[in-house]
Amino acid sequence: MWETIEVNLIMEIVIRAMRREEYPLLRTFLYQAIFLPPETILDTPEMQVYLTGFGESPHDRALVAEAGGQVVGVVWVRIMEDYGHVDDDTPSFSLALLPEWRGKGIGTALMREMLARLGACGYAQASLSVQKQNRAARLYRRLGFSVLRETEEEYIMVCPLTNRKGPSRQRG
Repeated sequence: MWETIEVNLIMEIVIRAMRREEYPLLRTFLYQAIFLPPETILDTPEMQVYLTGFGESPHDRALVAEAGGQVVGVVWVRIMEDYGHVDDDTPSFSLALLPEWRGKGIGTALMREMLARLGACGYAQASLSVQKQNRAARLYRRLGFSVLRETEEEYIMVCPLTNRKGPSRQRG
């Protein structure tokens, strides 16, 4: 199901499921999410867990935010041994927007839609890892995430999904 939202009354943003042929975009958006030069960091085993074989597991899901036919943001989840890993039943989030599209409510809309879809699919919770100084940590708290544990630099956060309400209630 597609959802259309208006962002700052300037441009229509469409949130929809990512198409298989768009999966290569995950690399671009992973770099936007971590933004640690050089880009070759994406080739490390720690980063490949977010990309390799995406779409092959029934737990892999991705949504895009599209403006004027261009993908401007992506949220994707999978059960993986990443920085936000909690257990083998909890999907971990990755979220990224192109820099010029940040701060417009698009990340919030992407997160809400994915949380609703995960809840509709029967997942009990979702997790993520965020740098403590990243202002997105406040967004995640507003969306229902709480700190499960922390390291010197990061929060590992979880969000319960039971009784989650949202725009999409069908499987997938």
